[in-house]
Amino acid sequence: MTRKLTRLLAVAIALIVTFAAAPAASAASATDPFYGYDGSEPLSSYSPGTVLKTRTLDYHVLGISTPLKVTQLLYRTTDARGKPSANVTSVLRSLTGDSTKAVSYQSFYDSLDPEHGPSRAIAGDVSFGGLIANAESLFIAPALLLGYNVVIPDTEGQQANFAAGPEYGTNTLDSVRAATRAPETGMNGKTRFGLIGYSGGAIATGWAAALAPSYAPEVDENLVGFTEGGILVKPSHNLKYVNGSTVWTGVIPMALVGVSRSFGIDLKPYANSYGLQVLKDMEKASIADALGRYPGLTWEKLVKPEYVNPNKVLPYVEAVNKINLGSAPTPTAPGYLAQGNNGVVEGTFGAPPGIGTGDGVMVAGDVRSLARQYCATGNKSIKYDQYDTLGHVGAAVAWAPQAIGWLNDRFAGKAAPSSCGKIAPGTSLAPEVPVG
Repeated sequence: MTRKLTRLLAVAIALIVTFAAAPAASAASATDPFYGYDGSEPLSSYSPGTVLKTRTLDYHVLGISTPLKVTQLLYRTTDARGKPSANVTSVLRSLTGDSTKAVSYQSFYDSLDPEHGPSRAIAGDVSFGGLIANAESLFIAPALLLGYNVVIPDTEGQQANFAAGPEYGTNTLDSVRAATRAPETGMNGKTRFGLIGYSGGAIATGWAAALAPSYAPEVDENLVGFTEGGILVKPSHNLKYVNGSTVWTGVIPMALVGVSRSFGIDLKPYANSYGLQVLKDMEKASIADALGRYPGLTWEKLVKPEYVNPNKVLPYVEAVNKINLGSAPTPTAPGYLAQGNNGVVEGTFGAPPGIGTGDGVMVAGDVRSLARQYCATGNKSIKYDQYDTLGHVGAAVAWAPQAIGWLNDRFAGKAAPSSCGKIAPGTSLAPEVPVG
């Protein structure tokens, strides 16, 4: 990978961090009818990946129209409870490529508000919570210049169920299906795909790779590989790791809201008055709202005294077990996983027993265990990198150019490198057990 591309990606990440802390230029537009299914036939009558609506418009950055055209698709997919749902994806055709190869880029827009999704930013909306999706244009540009068509799903769906991994996965896989079925995209059932995503985008990438063999085998057949960094594996560990930290504690209520919404779980009976207020305040929050908002926040401060042990809350235990990537199937495609391990630089100082350290929000031991598990269960084409001096943001700078280079090699047919047998032991990814 060239130094020029490495510098470009480093600038992109710096700008994303800057935008996330800056005031928005304008509010998000009113609800767009394109996002709702209004057909005469029941949604359940369509197979996953069916294109329901199509539109072509200018690609926007921070509300400014560009000459680049984007095709947006409303398509049928499946939610976390197995019910049919509709979602939107955006497809950009490379000016230098063709129909044979594409990258599915999973955004880290991390929000509980569907108005913050990447498709909204691409269509011209500007909002505080949507600034990350706007700034990610700088990640997408290199892939287009390298000749890849780029598909950008709204991974969290139209309810914006933050952190609900299985739903991210089906939304992503059906986005690929839809992109290859719409004539406007120039792609077809033989188009090869690579999956790429960091942080929240890694949730979608990892779950899509894991679910592809069973949920979308025709997508899996054309999948050259998946690469992800800053990876959420076992959320119950993340809760304990960020508990009481200075920057990342806002993800605790964000994840509680998103996952409970995804699976239809009511956590309110377990919350104290302060917890109820926090959950209410975060109902449509984005990661830009949450970072640093609740320094020192802990689970214990949110719940009634009898529930200070999270495992005494049965719906919580059921939910975190459903979104434990360590309990999902092993992907068949080659994978490149990367993880930072210096959370101190981002205000997370703890190393809880049995969990250890991480990048400030994600647990390094969990990611090592996931990579080792993939190797042990038959996928020997797994590469793992750990950045012991970098936090969550810094690790993205190190991973991104390596990830694109790794995908380039997979598309070129080169043998995937393997770290199997060389990855240090990690944590236990076993399911949580209810208490009491």
